[in-house]
Amino acid sequence: MGRTSDAGQKILTAAQSLIELRGYSALGVAEICKAAGVPKGSFYYFYDSKEALALAVIDEHWTQQRTAWTHILTADTDPLHRLRQLFEATQATQQAGQQTCGTVSGCLFGNLTLEMSNQTEAIRTRLQQIFQAQVDMVDTVITQAREHGDITLTDTREAARSIVAQLEGQVLFAKLYNNAQRLDTLWANCLALLGAHTPQQTPAPTP
Repeated sequence: MGRTSDAGQKILTAAQSLIELRGYSALGVAEICKAAGVPKGSFYYFYDSKEALALAVIDEHWTQQRTAWTHILTADTDPLHRLRQLFEATQATQQAGQQTCGTVSGCLFGNLTLEMSNQTEAIRTRLQQIFQAQVDMVDTVITQAREHGDITLTDTREAARSIVAQLEGQVLFAKLYNNAQRLDTLWANCLALLGAHTPQQTPAPTP
């Protein structure tokens, strides 16, 4: 076993990889510990239950994703450009995963929502909080786009929900068909949801 100080992190890292590949329900504590290279008895030193570990995996993944989203969505560029970069980064992540594992892994949060939201209230609540935070972040950018004059819709909150739902749904399709190119339509769909113009659709200035 590794040092006690890093055994908990090894369990967390192994669990995240296994859950992304296989889901939560099919995994056992023994398999997680084997993948982490720590004795099974060490598991309960760090985690009260498999559910507690799943919550830790969710929080760890959200910390990483929130950092990436914040970096993209608060950049010093036009609001719609930031949204497009978010979609491109999402597609790049799925493509990289497919090249590494041979399959599109999808979104950890979406996968767990489908698998676990009706089984454990703690996980359901945490996932709700994360998706709500994603909507908050996108809403801020859409509001800025409206102030910038790029779009004219008034209900930015509902638009943000629709964009997050579209992003999540397209990632689900990419996983279902094992084809990250399914995400090619993210940007065009976003523009349609916002009622914005693509550069090609923007009317030419009057001479």
